[in-house]
Amino acid sequence: VIDFAREGIWVLLTVSAPMLLTGLIVGFIVSLVQALTQIQESTLTFVPKMVAMLLVMALTLPYMLQSLEEYGTKLFDKIATIE
Repeated sequence: VIDFAREGIWVLLTVSAPMLLTGLIVGFIVSLVQALTQIQESTLTFVPKMVAMLLVMALTLPYMLQSLEEYGTKLFDKIATIE
């Protein structure tokens, strides 16, 4: 059980990391631009992050689905073999 929980956490981190890192990097760049130009618009931080994260999700979706499918298959196979 502990091994599957550990593997589940690892799958969660590897699947979510591309979008989280993209949001972090884009947010940092936008906040840096805002600080340099003194433009304090709230939508300026939200829209670029959302667009970048959706783009990254569209590009990494096959990898995410494959990882989740492999983990789910292993998990269900292990549950089926429990005596």
